[in-house]
Amino acid sequence: MTAPDAPARISSDLLQEVRQLYEDYADTLDEQDIDRWPGYFTADALYQVISRENHDAGLTHATIHCDGLGMVQDRAIATRECMVHEPRFLRHFLHGLRVTAAADGAMRARCNFLVIECTSDDDPRVLLVGQYQDALQRTPEGLKFRERRCVYDNFRIYNSLVFPV
Repeated sequence: MTAPDAPARISSDLLQEVRQLYEDYADTLDEQDIDRWPGYFTADALYQVISRENHDAGLTHATIHCDGLGMVQDRAIATRECMVHEPRFLRHFLHGLRVTAAADGAMRARCNFLVIECTSDDDPRVLLVGQYQDALQRTPEGLKFRERRCVYDNFRIYNSLVFPV
């Protein structure tokens, strides 16, 4: 008997494709290429950065919530053009990628993340630690996120959350 969220039996090629998507996504954010960020999502995508407490309780209140590609694009534009914030750099560290279901071009996956933030006047610090809980969809352009839930375990976020996770 397998655990309810046990990794699906998938090909090494598919696992590598999913891993490449996750690494490309993280690199895009680490390089602050915010204009490329919406390209990782389907038109009907859901993107959330949500606390573990709210997620586990079934609450929908999220620190960042984008319902549809239009809202993701708006978030990218606001991040680039409208937000006033201290310069900062992020580094994403990914571990434990698991594809938990795959059928007919759709899949579910999860991956642990650690995001370190560096500002010009302070030591680097943990911004967020948690798990991506994703629904992926194969499109003509390749794999994209249909749902990306960034469930963070932190009790609090010590600085402002400027860039996507």
